[in-house]
Amino acid sequence: MPNNDNAKKALRQSVKRRLLNRSQRSALRTVLKKVRTLAASGDLEAAESAFRYATKRLDQAAAKHLIHRNAAARTKSRLSKLLRKSTQQTSAS
Repeated sequence: MPNNDNAKKALRQSVKRRLLNRSQRSALRTVLKKVRTLAASGDLEAAESAFRYATKRLDQAAAKHLIHRNAAARTKSRLSKLLRKSTQQTSAS
């Protein structure tokens, strides 16, 4: 337990930040999952649209230090690669 007023306030702030970060990170994961499921289902137009939205959200999360900027870049790269692969599979079929 915090012993002084500063420590009590710091505890309140960290709890508040943790809850906000958790919800934002969960929302980001949901957006990424949607891109992956749409790419797997073969709905390329919806997947492209979801990818553009996910890219925007990843950049915003990196700007707010919710995730590291390299992690955002890596995730965008992997999603882009997944979409290219699913596009090639549908055009080859």
